[in-house]
Amino acid sequence: MRNQDCLDIFEKYLREEKKASANTLSSYMRDIRQLASYLEEYTDVDILTATDEDLNAYISYLKESGKSVATVSRSIASIKNLYSYLGIHQYIKQSPATKLTTEKSDQKLPQILSSQEVDLLLDQPKCIDAKGYRDKAMLELLYATGMRVTELIEMNVEDVNLTASVVRCHSRNKERYVPIYSAAVKALDDYIHLVRPQMLADPGDPTLFVNVGGERMSRQGFWKIIKHYQKKANIDKDITPHTLRHSFAAHLLENGADIHDVQEMLGHADLSSTQVYSQLIKKQLKDTYKRSHPRA
Repeated sequence: MRNQDCLDIFEKYLREEKKASANTLSSYMRDIRQLASYLEEYTDVDILTATDEDLNAYISYLKESGKSVATVSRSIASIKNLYSYLGIHQYIKQSPATKLTTEKSDQKLPQILSSQEVDLLLDQPKCIDAKGYRDKAMLELLYATGMRVTELIEMNVEDVNLTASVVRCHSRNKERYVPIYSAAVKALDDYIHLVRPQMLADPGDPTLFVNVGGERMSRQGFWKIIKHYQKKANIDKDITPHTLRHSFAAHLLENGADIHDVQEMLGHADLSSTQVYSQLIKKQLKDTYKRSHPRA
């Protein structure tokens, strides 16, 4: 049974059996259509064959896309209802959605690096071989733009405008342009002109960042790169690719950037997603006050 068939029978069930309101029906079906679109575009499975790992990856994708906690929680509820229906009517043997859990609105604030820790991390890749040039360019670009790791690895060389010091980020059907600082421009320039042509398996491949095999870098591959340099830098914090995105946003706001500008650069659809970083800065100020004021 195709994804569209699943959508049709679930919509009929909501309308005729559950007697769902128009708003509820619209919300549920929007969430399920988004899931179906994600599976079709990014995986080799469909609704009936998706595993719990596929669904967890989709939820991570929603979070990285800047969706609010409320939106993600609603999507999880919709997905659980879909698979509960499919299980009861024996379209599947077992629901892959049972392990999906919703987050509380008072979610833990993201961990960020200090400016000194960012400098230390970015200083780790040494431009003495192709891998060093590539890793330097990737880390500098990630911190320069705050882009999502998916956006980073999906970039093509034409998304970089070194003359204008700007890059184009793609997120689903949307795109945005983010400026980059001079050190990132130089790192990209060196990589693109000195290293990338040698690393490509196919000279006509538009991929910006490639692995040692000459093909597009994977999320897992970049995760290993981050962990490697975290260890080299002796930074105790648990650094992930998203840590640099968090740090980018917090450091901009800390230094006086307008929150709406930061929202645009991050590609957040909802301002509340960006306001998390303002809360983080306020918490840090309170911690500093309590730690430093003689009467605190």
